[in-house]
Amino acid sequence: MGSVATIPNLVSAVRILLIPAFIWLVVADETAWAGLLLGVIGSTDWVDGYLARKLDQVTEVGKMLDPVADRLAVAIAVVLGLIAGVLPPWLAWAIIVRELLIGIGAVYGWANGVRRIDVRWLGKAATLLLYVGVTWLYIADGLGSDVLWWIAMGFAVPGVVLYYIVGLDYFRDMRSAIAADRGASGEGDDR
Repeated sequence: MGSVATIPNLVSAVRILLIPAFIWLVVADETAWAGLLLGVIGSTDWVDGYLARKLDQVTEVGKMLDPVADRLAVAIAVVLGLIAGVLPPWLAWAIIVRELLIGIGAVYGWANGVRRIDVRWLGKAATLLLYVGVTWLYIADGLGSDVLWWIAMGFAVPGVVLYYIVGLDYFRDMRSAIAADRGASGEGDDR
């Protein structure tokens, strides 16, 4: 588990450091460029994990940095997209509400002793679809393209549906983990 200064952690850190540039591009009304940058941030999501495993550089910091980079990028892209009118409000709010529910669930789980819920393949697929959809919504906005907007929605809508399905799976995982923890600690025994 060694050093914090690893190549995969550097990749995650660079992804996080690109987020202010994304914000600046949106504020400057350069939404096509912002979309391209968001695409770079999203498309490099797999790189840090792959390198960590390939180079045997998996660290606890890396396990935290990767999802932080994802959550920050998606959250900022969605909130700014809502404010700037890039994303349809229903889509932005659907993503925001889901993220808030997952955040509340994570805090609840943490308070009840759950330290980790395994990431599901379907969750990764939902995140990928949303990254692609939101990225192309920014590009479509910047280029004024209705065709690209519809293509973007073809990714974003299934992404949001899967996001909620996976959210329910995580909720069930959390309940099971809490029940298992309580059972192991003897809580709820009728003795």
